Amino acid sequence: MSERWTPESWRAKPVQQIPDYPDQAALKAVEQQLAGFPPLVFAGEARKLKRALSKVAAGEAFLLQGGDCAESFAEHSADNIRDFFRLFLQMAVVLTFAGGSPVVKVGRIAGQFAKPRSAPMETVGGVELPSYKGDIVNDIEFTAEARIPDPRRQLEAYRQSAATLNLIRAFATGGYANLDHVHGWMLGFVKDSPQSHRYTEVAGRITEALDFMRAIGIDPETHPEMRMTDFYTSHEALLLGYEQAMTRTDSTTGEWYDTSGHMVWIGDRTRQLDHAHVEFFRGIRNPIGLKCGPSTTVDGLMKLIDVLDPGNQPGRLTLIGRFGADKVFDNLPALVRATKREGRNVVWSCDPMHGNTVKAGNYKTRPFDLILTEVKNFFAVHQAEGTHAGGLHLEMTGKNVTECTGGARGMTDADLNDRYHTVCDPRLNAEQALELAFLVAELVKRERAGRARPAVEAAE
Repeated sequence: MSERWTPESWRAKPVQQIPDYPDQAALKAVEQQLAGFPPLVFAGEARKLKRALSKVAAGEAFLLQGGDCAESFAEHSADNIRDFFRLFLQMAVVLTFAGGSPVVKVGRIAGQFAKPRSAPMETVGGVELPSYKGDIVNDIEFTAEARIPDPRRQLEAYRQSAATLNLIRAFATGGYANLDHVHGWMLGFVKDSPQSHRYTEVAGRITEALDFMRAIGIDPETHPEMRMTDFYTSHEALLLGYEQAMTRTDSTTGEWYDTSGHMVWIGDRTRQLDHAHVEFFRGIRNPIGLKCGPSTTVDGLMKLIDVLDPGNQPGRLTLIGRFGADKVFDNLPALVRATKREGRNVVWSCDPMHGNTVKAGNYKTRPFDLILTEVKNFFAVHQAEGTHAGGLHLEMTGKNVTECTGGARGMTDADLNDRYHTVCDPRLNAEQALELAFLVAELVKRERAGRARPAVEAAE
């Protein structure tokens, strides 16, 4: 790594997954235009998220991160944003009350438009065309013209991100996040769920807590924190030209922030130590994430941590494990042990989606049981190592899609063609995501109780 960093120093490095734009002049013009646009988020907001994540790193909070596999230009609507935000709030309330832990809320939204692909080309019916890499790059329609990378799509991605952020900020601060409302929505889920008996007790405890707060004069009218919430955005920063254009100097600190989102992450396919993505990420001051898959080695991870977080700043780096339910015990313990041994202040989060994708006929799907198993195994490793299982990273939607099998309603492979709407990978639907939140809350509560027990015993 060179000592001197600039927002464009990544351009001198090898790069993976960046599309080959045929019109370089148009690409340069778009990036120059983006560089003059207002920031989507602000440096102070990113610093606030970093402080919140530092509490996660210390074992004092839990990170909930989730949203679309890839946002779609065609599905951008107020209703879709509202339904996603409502689901996210319900999941956070369950984790907060039932798990007994503050929850840091980070959406995969307002920027999650680019997708890495395992192959640059795909073949359908004997026709080979460039792979779809997300709406910010090309179109999902399988025609030669649609698959040409078009830089003007970056402008549309910016506009949709700005509109999404505007609505989310209104929801988060304008009363939509009122705890009473969120709990009311959640009660409707509990009543209609096939496994309502499992959740009734938790719902009852939340009702009692809210009633108690009202009885002692704590209500949304007098305490704005009950009707407002902090919500942050994140995405995989794959398209480095776009990210460079959105990177600005913070006027208060003189440091560089990527203003396309509060938190950005490096994917499992682009984390090469001497390549462009790592070079770009080492210089921005946002909280950042790093996906860790089965190919991640202890030595490789520690070298990446040294480059991406040389100051060992709590809240700076979130390590997002994506191993597969059957590979967690083979891969995660050594990595967790190494970060603990070296005293690294990282957040460990679990992505139980990407390692558990299977084929069912013509569809990709993810069995709910495998997703839950990976989460359980993730918690088991951290319990064994004496570390904090810090978060959950999901691909999910507020819509009633049929993309992942299993869950309380027992969705089968035969149900997939009913409402399979994703433009890329399968997502948990609203009911499955909330069901998972209830189940994970039990794991969070157990972990907190386990950490508290030694402290009590030591005091005695």
